[in-house]
Amino acid sequence: MCINVLQDNDNRLFPKCYHMLKVPCGLVSNGLFHQTWNMFLFVSRSTDYGSTYTKLNDKVGSRTVLSYLYVCPTNKQKIMMLSDPEVESAVLISSDEGASFEKYPINFNILSLLFHPAQENWILAYSHDSKLYSSMDFGKKWQLVHDNVMPGRFYWAVMGLDRESDVVHIETRIAKGRAQYVKCRAQRCTEGNRQYLFPGHVDTNSLVVQDEYVFTQVCVVIHYLIKLNQSSSFFHTKADMHIISTDEKQVFAAVQEWNQNNTYSLYISDSPGVYFTLSLENLRTSRGPAGNLLVDFYKVEGINGMYLANKLVDNHIKTFITYNKGQTWALLPAPATDVAGNNLHCILPFCSLHLHLEMSENPYTSGPITSKKSVPGIIVATGNIGTELSSTNLGMFITSDAGNSWRQIFDEEHNIWFLDNGGALLAVLHAATPIRHLWISLDEGKKWDRHSFSLAPLYVDGVLMEPESDNHIITFFGHFSHRSEWQLIKIDYKGLFSRRCMDGDYQTWHLHNKGELCVMGEKQIYMKRRPGNRCMLAQDYSRIYSSEPCLCTAYDFECDYGWERQADGKCSPAFWFNPNGAAKSCSTSQSFLNSTGYRKVLSNNCKEGGRNVYSPKRQPCQPRPPQGLKLSTSQGELSATVGSNVTFMIYLDNLDFGDGIKITYSNLSRTDDGIKHIYRTTGIYRVTVTAENNQGSDSSTLFLHITSPVEGKEANLTAMVWPSHTRTLTFYWWFDNSSEPIITLEGSISYTFHREGKNKVTVQVASGGTVIQDSKVITVKEFFRSLLLSFSPALDEHNPDIPEWREDIGRVVSGVPEDQLLVSLYPGLPTTAELFILPDEHTSSEHKRNTEEALETISDIFVTALNQGLIQFELKTDIRIIVYMTQQTLAPLVDSNSIHSGSAMLMLLTVVFVGLCAFFIYKFKRCVKLSEFPTPKELMEKELEARSRGISPPHLLLLLLLLLYY
Repeated sequence: MCINVLQDNDNRLFPKCYHMLKVPCGLVSNGLFHQTWNMFLFVSRSTDYGSTYTKLNDKVGSRTVLSYLYVCPTNKQKIMMLSDPEVESAVLISSDEGASFEKYPINFNILSLLFHPAQENWILAYSHDSKLYSSMDFGKKWQLVHDNVMPGRFYWAVMGLDRESDVVHIETRIAKGRAQYVKCRAQRCTEGNRQYLFPGHVDTNSLVVQDEYVFTQVCVVIHYLIKLNQSSSFFHTKADMHIISTDEKQVFAAVQEWNQNNTYSLYISDSPGVYFTLSLENLRTSRGPAGNLLVDFYKVEGINGMYLANKLVDNHIKTFITYNKGQTWALLPAPATDVAGNNLHCILPFCSLHLHLEMSENPYTSGPITSKKSVPGIIVATGNIGTELSSTNLGMFITSDAGNSWRQIFDEEHNIWFLDNGGALLAVLHAATPIRHLWISLDEGKKWDRHSFSLAPLYVDGVLMEPESDNHIITFFGHFSHRSEWQLIKIDYKGLFSRRCMDGDYQTWHLHNKGELCVMGEKQIYMKRRPGNRCMLAQDYSRIYSSEPCLCTAYDFECDYGWERQADGKCSPAFWFNPNGAAKSCSTSQSFLNSTGYRKVLSNNCKEGGRNVYSPKRQPCQPRPPQGLKLSTSQGELSATVGSNVTFMIYLDNLDFGDGIKITYSNLSRTDDGIKHIYRTTGIYRVTVTAENNQGSDSSTLFLHITSPVEGKEANLTAMVWPSHTRTLTFYWWFDNSSEPIITLEGSISYTFHREGKNKVTVQVASGGTVIQDSKVITVKEFFRSLLLSFSPALDEHNPDIPEWREDIGRVVSGVPEDQLLVSLYPGLPTTAELFILPDEHTSSEHKRNTEEALETISDIFVTALNQGLIQFELKTDIRIIVYMTQQTLAPLVDSNSIHSGSAMLMLLTVVFVGLCAFFIYKFKRCVKLSEFPTPKELMEKELEARSRGISPPHLLLLLLLLLYY
């Protein structure tokens, strides 16, 4: 309906009437419903920005209940709506901007969608049960890509980076706190076609694919692959890392270091994104509603190299600004007067302006800070004046000269939007009560005109507008009361302007940093409309009037990797860095560029004089032998089955597979997809890679165990239900990925496992209308030995029997070789544990007898050392803990003759297992790489060698355990 607004004491905003429409939980954008967060009861469509609507019930089905709507980002004509999963699972597809729809049923419930950045018909869908599906025809047909996918950790291929545009990057959960990075084709993501570019496990929720970078995070090292130049890098840190930005082929990363709790440090990489330098310490951080990390760091739109950040200084949060991409930071100057014109007397550095920099959770409000590329130099933000950032006494502040000076425009918090391509400002009070007024300024916030936009006060939930367009329509949406229907109020503010802007309506202004005209290596002059001129800005008018490069100074350069800025502004080597020992690349020429300690700030356009004192100097190469050669399998596994394709990831020159086949490469530093090889017979193979030049050589070796599938043997499983039920219980047993359960009326079952390794067992118990479920991961082994361990009483005095302590053991060391030495910690006090000694998986079936004898030998060594009290460690200063052997046990887990027959199978619940190394290392609060631990095979070899030299086994064992400790 059309509501004519009566003239009152407010200014009359428009000569036209307002259009107030009752809308059921929908939002309008580009003339269409754009997004919803509640169910539709009916659907309407508008093609005139909300003036008129046509109901779509007949087109989508009168009984269809919808939950979400998506618009294809590369083709606005294509729209997908999701039905409410509680009613039906279906998608409704339109190819004509909602004029007509087709419904397609699906067999899963969609939680979120990800559209391809270039292909309009390609979509990834994430389901409520953590499965990822793909569609190549805009949702008509779907195919499963992968299960156990982490929410939000799936990405389409990076255009111009991945070879195939249908590649997807996925993080999959494999255990608590552990995940795996998988790369595959969207419609061909079978096990044989998957790539594991990072061998081993990664931390959950750590995969980020952005621009040319793929980031993953592990316990000790944050590892990322830069596929563009086929290189890989390591960012060494103990703690957490979050990617802020990868613009302009440069990485901004927030890193929580070992000495930080609630703050992070800002690191900035070089142009390839390989080496990082510290820019700002102790950034303020917080957690969002979903637990995601929020860093108080803001990039100012329209001004190159300008950022704002909130930093902790002497227990106070203060706002800092940089004009040279983080090389120097300064406090913000406060306004001279408040909004009423009273003098503030706020003097730097004791008092300054502080701004809230977090992003808005509602995409239809402006958030506490806003800037726009089309109006460079203007920033509007919520903040306060004083010694630190506060959540009280908030006001609104604006700068028109890129942060050099500020003015207060409101003494209450408002939402601010840019209108007319940035030529006007719209302000709406941020309040929990309904409002009916808005404020508009045409002179950069110096003067504000109040207008009435609704006869009745409205709870404003957001504002809709088309960015970067020539229309002058904004739409308020909200409700009159908490029980009323949604309302849309459409406003055409074109009446504020009388004409289009001409050349005489513009003026110029100089970008500067506290009077210094050279910013990011150049003098820049911008154009803007003269404040107060009531003319409409052209969408394509140029904002930059002129730009002239400056001569370089030291602050146009940042300190290179390993160098630190000193008080005099010069860069000197850090105490830990040896500039003469840095690795030099001479693969393509006889000289290299050696750093002078400086590297030019990326996007800085200064020009150097005749001496070029800061740029790298070319020096002749010094011949050196190859070093750091590495060899691993693509999945980090050291075993495979006969006939399977094993992929080796290497830096190589010559590769010997160990089975009589060799390959020689020349001038090859790294292979992208690895080297694939098929082994035809079982056994243990020594795989060696070598690299050499006229200065020397380097090599790397691993032992690969090729096995055949094991024969299965029955094992008994029991499900306990508490409290006991008198009614009939039905048990549904699911083994691994079986599509049909085994149904029993008893709580126990005998089942044959046909392979060694981890097997998932899920049991569902139904009683009447109640169903409960539990799952366990079971590890199957053919033969083993075990020892029962106890500890000195002092251990329990300092480590109370609480679940968190036991969880910490498994969490601190997540890479213990569970297939060789396992420890099961039993609940209760005193602390007891059972040590399991498992056979080396790198041993072929032909050497099975020798393996059994090796287990006996290793067990004897442990028994002797435990009985003599040789295994002990220091818990705290002057407190030593001795590990004892309580008794040796086989039953009831295995047959009494298992060691001799080799036919028994050990069922180990992996949820309670941690390595023996983990138990001891936890006491010293260390996080140690897996490669530092000797395997049982190495233990046996060293013991046999020691016996041949006359060294007693207990002494050797003590030596090996000391290696574990230190």
